[in-house]
Amino acid sequence: MSTETTASVSTHILDTSAGRPAASVVVSLSARGGGREPWVVLGRSATDEDGRCKDLPALPEGTTHVRLDFETEAYFHTHTHSPSDTHSQAEAQQDAPAPRDSGAFFPEVAITFAVTPGEHFHVPLLLNPFGYSVYRGS
Repeated sequence: MSTETTASVSTHILDTSAGRPAASVVVSLSARGGGREPWVVLGRSATDEDGRCKDLPALPEGTTHVRLDFETEAYFHTHTHSPSDTHSQAEAQQDAPAPRDSGAFFPEVAITFAVTPGEHFHVPLLLNPFGYSVYRGS
């Protein structure tokens, strides 16, 4: 939880190709106190069955930048869907790219953002094998 001198961070992941939360994705949380300072890894967690990381560590006082690193390759390697599972016949006839051997075009996703003391930052990741989107949630 944030205090007047610290910020807090939470995240969750939705696999938009499957229409459900992405479980068991490893997430690392790093922080730094300014744009030129080195990143300090604060901890790692994994998403639960609801796609949420509920045990990310608190940010240290003086944190101005945060980075969330999502290890997506292992997730997509174990959650690669066969064409009959995820593509309609119409999609199969299009020139859509087939899943790669790793199951994902992006083997990892790194999101870096600025934080303000006293605020909570929820950063959801909307993920599919060939793209992703993030936003500041509530």
